[in-house]
Amino acid sequence: MKVLFLFGPNLGSLGTRDPARYGTQTLAEIMGEVTERGARLGHEVAWRQSDLEGDLLGWIRSAAAEGFGAVVANPGALSHYSIALRDAVEACGVPVVEVHMTNVYAREPFRRTSVLSPVAAAVIAGAGAGGYHLALEALPWITR
Repeated sequence: MKVLFLFGPNLGSLGTRDPARYGTQTLAEIMGEVTERGARLGHEVAWRQSDLEGDLLGWIRSAAAEGFGAVVANPGALSHYSIALRDAVEACGVPVVEVHMTNVYAREPFRRTSVLSPVAAAVIAGAGAGGYHLALEALPWITR
């Protein structure tokens, strides 16, 4: 299956952004490992990152047309307030797995609500970079 990984605002700063919370691996390093694991599981992995909401909206809306069977998304702060992103996830035609590296439910009150979670096929939070690997492992059950 072709799987599209999407990353929202500030995730391009992984490795230097609050390493105590998010670790020292860069997004490219994380996705190198995820791509290798995906290949072992029979998945073709592509990934994109943007700090711009409109880029994420376009990529989600075009995922099915580009042949992706699933999307794994860490939309960052957009998870908490972007109704436009929520609507794109709901209408995109492929399962979307929402992933957060930290346990957003144990952080500040404003981070405990995601407008995407009710329309996501699954939510993974608090497993660090391992959450992206877990999403790959879960796809057979999510895409049935």
